[in-house]
Amino acid sequence: MELTGAEILIACLKEQGVDTIFGYPGGAVLNIYDALYREGSIRHILTAHEQGASHAADGYARATGRVGVCLATSGPGATNLVTGIATAYLDSVPMVAITGNVPLSLLGKDSFQEVDITGITMPITKHNFIVKDIKDLAAVIRRAFYIAQEGRPGPVLVDIPKDITATIAQYIPEVPRSLETPQGDYTQEEIAEALAMIKRAEKPLIYIGGGLIRAKGSQSLIAFAEAIQSPVTSSMMGLGGFPSKHPLYTGMVGMHGTKTSNLAATECDLLIAVGTRFSDRVISNVLGFAPKAEIIHIDIDPAETNKNVKTHLSLIGSISEILDQLRTGATPKEDRQWLREIDGWKVKYPLSYRRDEGLKPQYIIEKIEELTQGKAIIATEVGQNQIWAAQFFGYSEPRSFISSGGLGTMGFGMGAAIGAKLALPHKRVFNIAGDGCFHMNCNELSTAVKYRLPIIVVVLNNHVLGMVRQWQNLFYENRYSQTSLEQPTNIPLLAEAFGAKGLEITRTEDVERVLKEAMDWEGPVVINCEIDRDEMVFPIVPPGAFIKDLITE
Repeated sequence: MELTGAEILIACLKEQGVDTIFGYPGGAVLNIYDALYREGSIRHILTAHEQGASHAADGYARATGRVGVCLATSGPGATNLVTGIATAYLDSVPMVAITGNVPLSLLGKDSFQEVDITGITMPITKHNFIVKDIKDLAAVIRRAFYIAQEGRPGPVLVDIPKDITATIAQYIPEVPRSLETPQGDYTQEEIAEALAMIKRAEKPLIYIGGGLIRAKGSQSLIAFAEAIQSPVTSSMMGLGGFPSKHPLYTGMVGMHGTKTSNLAATECDLLIAVGTRFSDRVISNVLGFAPKAEIIHIDIDPAETNKNVKTHLSLIGSISEILDQLRTGATPKEDRQWLREIDGWKVKYPLSYRRDEGLKPQYIIEKIEELTQGKAIIATEVGQNQIWAAQFFGYSEPRSFISSGGLGTMGFGMGAAIGAKLALPHKRVFNIAGDGCFHMNCNELSTAVKYRLPIIVVVLNNHVLGMVRQWQNLFYENRYSQTSLEQPTNIPLLAEAFGAKGLEITRTEDVERVLKEAMDWEGPVVINCEIDRDEMVFPIVPPGAFIKDLITE
C-alpha cells in the first residue's frame, strides 16, 4: 500500500507493539502528529517539556523491559531530549527517540530550528540514524527497535527530515524480527574453570548490577546463590535483582553501601560479578576493592570486562544461561564459617539512624515500605533522597527501583514515575525527591494531573542541595557555596495550583496518617516533608579511600 512517510512511521510503530508515545509537537513533526491523530490507536502523552518526555519513556522502559518511545521536533525540541537519552545510555535502557528535522534541501544551512542531532547524540546512543530516503524509513525504524533491545540494551535515535514524512512510498507490513539469543563467548572449559574457582573458594561473594535485571536473570541468580551458599551484594542499579529480605543478601555495596557488604568485598577470596560494570561509585580506590579475591565477571557486553577492574575469568553471554550452568555443576559448601562471619557483621553494623531527633527521611522511606508491603515502584531523583530510598526500602522484585544511576540526573524522577505508572497502572508508584530536584521538574505535575495519574511525590525538603552540602561539610570545611536554597516555595500550595493534592509532614507522628491519606487519593499527590538541613547520608566512603574505610556517622 502507498502511504506518506509519517503514516509509514506510525504503521511501523504499531508493528513493534508500541502503545504509548511521550512527546511534544512542533513544526518539523506536524505530519507525524497528523498521522498519529488520524490513526488514533497509539496513546500519546503530552508532557510539559521534551526532557520530561524522554524521562517518561525511560521510566516506561525500566518498569516493563519494553522499548520506551519519545518524540520531539527539530532544534530545541531535539536537544531537550539529550539529557534523557544520555540517562538511558548510561543505564542501558531500551529507548527509541524520534526527532523531526528541517527538509533535506535546508540541511546544513543553519536553517530555522535546525541542529545536527545525530552528531550531537552519537556518543550517547547505541546507534542513531538520519533518514534521507523515504525508501529506507521502514527498515530504519525496524532496525532501531531491534538494536535498542538486542544484547546490551540502549537508546537509539531516528532523525526524520520533514519532507520525508510527507513523501509517498510503498509500505509492506512485516512481522518484527525476533531477538536472537545472545551467542556466548565462552567455552565449557571456562565453565569448568569457574566451577573449580567456586569449589576452592572459602569466602565467595556474588556482586550483581543492573545487567542482571535487564537480562531477566533474577531467578537464576537466586537458585545459584542458594546452591553455593554465597552472600549476595548489589550495586544501586541491581536493587531488586535479589530479594532484600533473603538471608544471603548483605545490602548495597560501594560509596553508600552497608559496612557488611564493603567488608565482604574486602575480605572475600572469590568475587562473582554479574551484569555490572564496576562503577567508580562502587569500587572507589581500585587497590582496596576485592584485593584478596579472584574475580569472575559474567556479562553480555565484552567491552565491560577488564575496563575498571582486572578480572581472572570473563564469561560473556546470556547471564541466565551461564548461571544455570554454574548452578548445575556447583557443589554446595559444607563449611558455613563465612556466612557466620557475614551474619555477625550484619548484627554489628546495621543501617541505622537516630530516631529521637525530629522527622527523619529514613523513617519516611521505611513507613512507605510498611504501608505498601514493599510492593511499590519507587522512582527517585538524585542526591540524598536517592540514597535514602536505596538504603531504607526493601526491594523484593526486579524493576521496582527506578533511578538514574550512571548519569545521576537531577529531575529524572517525576517523568520516570509518570512513565512507570502509565506502563503499569495497577502498581503503586512513588517518586522520592529532594526540594532541589523538585524545583527542576515540578512542571511535569501538570502532566500527572492532566492524565489523572495517582503518583505520590514525597519531597524530602531540607531547603539545601543536600548531597552537595554534605560533601561541603565533610570535605570542604563547611564552605557552603551556593547550596543553601532557601526557596520560599509553598510546595503543597504549588501542587494545588497545578490541580494535584498538596500535603505536608512536619512531625514523625503525622507520617503514617499523611501517607495513608495520599494513598487513598485518586490523583497525583505531593507531600512536602520538612527535614533537617544537616541530616546526612551514612555510610559514605570518602573520595580516594578504600571501601572498607567508611564514615558511619
